[in-house]
Amino acid sequence: MPKAAPKAPAEPTSYESALQELEQLIAQIESGQLPLEQMLAGYQRAAQLLGYCRGQLDAVQEQVKVLDEGTLAPWSQD
Repeated sequence: MPKAAPKAPAEPTSYESALQELEQLIAQIESGQLPLEQMLAGYQRAAQLLGYCRGQLDAVQEQVKVLDEGTLAPWSQD
């Protein structure tokens, strides 16, 4: 009998919840106490969470505007 496909983790509800889960996963992976299969799954989930967080930060950065010589312009660190 074939194994059921593993259930995909839910999309984070917020940047903060994704960051918290990511920090927990990193701590578990760095502890070295996880079996190899769980470590790989944790690494894959961490990559997903990191992508989500980066996407959220990029979206916020696009929304932030600064006043540049009397006109609103996208914020830039340069």
